[in-house]
Amino acid sequence: MLAKAHACVPPFDWRARPAGFAGLIQLIAEQQVSVASAAAIWARVVAGLGEVTAEAVLARDETALKAFGLSTPKARYTLGIAAAHAGRTVDLEALAALDDEAAIAALVSLKGVGRWTAEVYLLFCEGRLDAFPAGDLALQEAVRVLERAEARLSEKALYARAEVWKPYRGVATHLLWDYYLARRAGLIPSDMDGEEG
Repeated sequence: MLAKAHACVPPFDWRARPAGFAGLIQLIAEQQVSVASAAAIWARVVAGLGEVTAEAVLARDETALKAFGLSTPKARYTLGIAAAHAGRTVDLEALAALDDEAAIAALVSLKGVGRWTAEVYLLFCEGRLDAFPAGDLALQEAVRVLERAEARLSEKALYARAEVWKPYRGVATHLLWDYYLARRAGLIPSDMDGEEG
């Protein structure tokens, strides 16, 4: 399956973000909005804060963060994460020393951070080669198409399916995302697509 995806997409860039507080806040700020909206909101957050640090966030209130374009929940999550990081309840700079599951556990202890966000953080911000956000709908859809299945695998089933890709599930994630995006953009010839017809 991965060989088929690899044959369909050109070499891809590894998606990368800064590690630590700024990287996590950027992931949260950009969730559930279009790519263009995400870029605009993040630019406003950076401009408004000057430097994206826990201290800079804690110097503002919820209203100020919302003025940068963050929704009410995202502004609250940002303040909570800033307080946890500044108080070292969860030291985002120390996550690199933890194994994947311990790092995920630390991240999901933060309000507003679910398993998907934690796994994407490890993938984008720390460049971990085996991080695998199986709850991601684009990954599920890419696997469905490549395997010519009628329905997407559940998150649990996709974790099981991905066991054979260890310890490089993060590489598989990037490849499958690029396959999904190329297919959506109509860049994959029909004779190379996972689906017939």
